[in-house]
Amino acid sequence: MSKVEVVAKFKINEENFDEVYGCLVELHKQTHANDEGCIKYDIHRDLENKFIYTFIETWDSMKNLEAHMQKEHFGAFIAKVEGKVEILSIDKLEKIEL
Repeated sequence: MSKVEVVAKFKINEENFDEVYGCLVELHKQTHANDEGCIKYDIHRDLENKFIYTFIETWDSMKNLEAHMQKEHFGAFIAKVEGKVEILSIDKLEKIEL
């Protein structure tokens, strides 16, 4: 398998917005600073709903993506946002070369 693309979507509960948004920013910062194999790790805001955010990520290998998901900063993020988001979906994708 070559590069792994990830699309992770979050809908933040309105009452927890500031806290969870801060956690998203911190995860972005820590991932760029500490995770090997991270090619792209971008946060996007939905144009129609200000509470929906999507990470679009590119990893050089599944091994490095799995290592990211075991890192302390990722685990802390998951623990901090638990119960504070309505939607949390993570899709792991492989690009099809045509």
